Amino acid sequence: MTASSGRVDLVVIGLGYVGLPLVCEAIKSGLSVQGLDISQTVVDQLNAGQSHVDDISNEELSQALSRGFQATTNDSILENADAVIICVPTPLSVDGGPDLTSVEQAAEKVAKHVHADQLVVLESTTWPGTTEEVVVPILEKASGLSAGNDFFVAFSPERIDPGNSKWNVKNTPKIVGGVNERSTIAAGALYGKFIDTIVIAKGTREAETAKLLENTYRHVNIALVNEMAKFCHDLGIDLWDVIRLAATKPFGFQAFYPGPGVGGHCIPIDPSYLGYRVKASLGYPFRFVELAQEINASMPNYVVGRIQDLLNASGKPLKGAKVLLLGVTYKPDIADQRESPAVPIAIGLDQLGAEVSFHDPLVEKWLVEGETRARVHDVANAVKSADIVVLLQNHSTYLADDLAAHSQAFLDTRGVTTSDDSQRL
Repeated sequence: MTASSGRVDLVVIGLGYVGLPLVCEAIKSGLSVQGLDISQTVVDQLNAGQSHVDDISNEELSQALSRGFQATTNDSILENADAVIICVPTPLSVDGGPDLTSVEQAAEKVAKHVHADQLVVLESTTWPGTTEEVVVPILEKASGLSAGNDFFVAFSPERIDPGNSKWNVKNTPKIVGGVNERSTIAAGALYGKFIDTIVIAKGTREAETAKLLENTYRHVNIALVNEMAKFCHDLGIDLWDVIRLAATKPFGFQAFYPGPGVGGHCIPIDPSYLGYRVKASLGYPFRFVELAQEINASMPNYVVGRIQDLLNASGKPLKGAKVLLLGVTYKPDIADQRESPAVPIAIGLDQLGAEVSFHDPLVEKWLVEGETRARVHDVANAVKSADIVVLLQNHSTYLADDLAAHSQAFLDTRGVTTSDDSQRL
């Protein structure tokens, strides 16, 4: 089915790491689905069967194409859609506040074509109130229709975990909250066609806040162990063993682990949306979020300091030292580099005069402050010749203990090494 051949069950706006898996799962259930994106490059690649998302293989994309999926930059396809799901990016602005530009632009496109009984769902993570205070007015003003009466509007937070082989679109419970009961029922009915479990929220604000709570919970607990990593090192305590021991408690404890910093969209960004809403609406700060941000943001500099200390222990200055960084993505075994702490670590090392090189099996060229760096190809030789090797991301292809054994000095920021040849964070 093409965009011009008649009605479609669903149009997904934003064909990235959230939208594309949603498209493929909906198509598997038998729905007719089209995709809308602002990038002609992305559209052309998808229509040619080339996936740019780690979790979607070219084979899976080809199957979707064979069942009628088509990507386009032409928003006229929205006119024929029974439902529209918005999955566009929501980054932070330069001043640290929410940037809803993509959400507003997507809503404006939908508004030109919204029609009676159409369902519009926002999945993009945002501050509580966005659906009803930003999206609905845009849709109503342009269409002259009433949300919840003439057409339906809901919020359903994305819960995509890139690289997770156990939990996917279909088996991850889906929260749905509409602007009224009719909207909630309509959204639940749509998602229920291709997702196993639908969880009904009281409204859009509760659904929006649930997403922020999920990620703020992780943000705060990661900050806790990151701060513990610092003082446990100073006290000569093996935090990794402490976590192993605590995790044997069958109740009341969930293990979180320290690292060189936090990456991806969720942890570095999402809690800021909740903090923004609290401060803007109520006039006081969300102190847990602000403290967690401060601690987690300090980890790249802490790693640079640990590198410098290890070199000093060997009688080597950091200036002029050869530092090899292993793994520059924000998660293991995926190519996604969004908000990866590897970048500020590299910048910190550059500023102190180190000679920084990198290797990552999934990243051939790495962009740091506008400069494109090529990965080393002979990783074994690079490990031996470096003054210090730093494991930033534990890709499954890395044999960490073996790498540590062949290094002059080795810093493991992921706690995966077991030998005395390395220092763990």
